[in-house]
Amino acid sequence: MAFIATVDAPDATGDTADMYAAAIAANGYLPNMTQLFGHRPEVMRAWAALVGSIRANMPLRRYELVTLAAARELTSSYCMLAHGRAAMREGISEAALRSIAAREASDELTDAEQAVITLAARVVRDATGVTLADVDAVRAHGLADAEVFDVVAAAAVRCFFSKTLDALGAAPDADYNTYPADVRDALTVGRPIE
Repeated sequence: MAFIATVDAPDATGDTADMYAAAIAANGYLPNMTQLFGHRPEVMRAWAALVGSIRANMPLRRYELVTLAAARELTSSYCMLAHGRAAMREGISEAALRSIAAREASDELTDAEQAVITLAARVVRDATGVTLADVDAVRAHGLADAEVFDVVAAAAVRCFFSKTLDALGAAPDADYNTYPADVRDALTVGRPIE
């Protein structure tokens, strides 16, 4: 599963056992990403708090689009698959997900959403290359400066999580094989599903 030994569920104690129990209750199984953080549950807790504070200021649909754009640039299959599922709950169609994964525009997304995706991808690809014109392109669609901050922060925080999972060899959970094949294949942009 990973490049490092992880704590198996029966051997987990304290905060790790609590984190595992919560993940199993939410998913019906212990996700590989959760098990990877079994060594440092306090890091997972801190990351979740940071993400929660960023996400609390954004419409959930926007957060998912930003996350997908970031995960795509990071070639993170795990995050693409996980947030693809969340995006579909927010009304983003399978066709739009395939377009996002292919770096193509989708008629189903607004111009503002396309601009947000473009900015998020640019942040991940080369944050030092982001210009005032890039920010103005998002502002032109009515986003206030605080909302621009939220988009950039959501894209940047994805870098930590995706890179941690991928650098330690966490494969996307076998549960993602339940996706329709064309969506699963489009969102598998890096490591293959377990």
